[in-house]
Amino acid sequence: MPLADFLFGRPLASAEDQVLAVLAGMLLVIFGGITDRLIPLFAVGAFMAFTLSQAGMVAHWKRVRGRGVAHSMAINGLGAAATGATLAVVLAAKFAEGAWVVVVLAPAFIAAMTAIRRHYRRVEREVAPRPDFIVKGTLTPPVVVVPVETWNAVAQKALRLALTISGDIEIVHVEYEGAPALKSDWSREIEEQARAAGRPAPKLVRLRSPYRFVVHPIIQHVLGVEQQHPDRTVAVLISEMVERHWYHYFLHNQRGELLSALLLVRGDRRIVIVNVPWYLDA
Repeated sequence: MPLADFLFGRPLASAEDQVLAVLAGMLLVIFGGITDRLIPLFAVGAFMAFTLSQAGMVAHWKRVRGRGVAHSMAINGLGAAATGATLAVVLAAKFAEGAWVVVVLAPAFIAAMTAIRRHYRRVEREVAPRPDFIVKGTLTPPVVVVPVETWNAVAQKALRLALTISGDIEIVHVEYEGAPALKSDWSREIEEQARAAGRPAPKLVRLRSPYRFVVHPIIQHVLGVEQQHPDRTVAVLISEMVERHWYHYFLHNQRGELLSALLLVRGDRRIVIVNVPWYLDA
């Protein structure tokens, strides 16, 4: 939350204005509050902007081509040369008085923006649509893994969703000293009801954790399922309670969020995270 929202209940400026205000304050601190020392910095920034804009227009006319382009290119080229020469003079004369900031930051910004552009290009190539993506290979239902800490209505909702996705379901329960155990009548509670509904019964997987670790054993199990089924997707259904009030968030463990984050980091593209929310009325 922005500071203005917290103090006054309403924003005093946009996020961009707040960022500019913070950067301006940093400049004042760096230059000891002497605004006259900021004049060389402004001059360098202004002439650099003029030079880059004129040079950009030269590149634009070079790409466009056509009648009258040479005349426009010459005018913009002359402007780029004039402002570039002025920029060089200002940099040489005012380097020690503050122009060094632009000399340091401008190449850093250009390098950062170039790296960001390369990243977006790589992402664009990677996520480009593939031909025949539907008919290519076999469309096999995923292996569904449902971590269950306590058998309750929240877990039941996740299991009902799992039954609609695939017939290959694993209910994963981590057992440790003091942990709430699943009902002893698992066969009657789950298997018989699934068969009565004409659906395959899910498999119960019990994981022992002597050190009361819950998330790590589940991650290792999911990664093992992924290795056992190299040609199938592994869907992990993570049930989580959604509190009505923000202060209730701290009263419940947030293992589901941690499990989702770690699976996204340690897994690969064949692991799919499905969040199953349970909205609390209390």
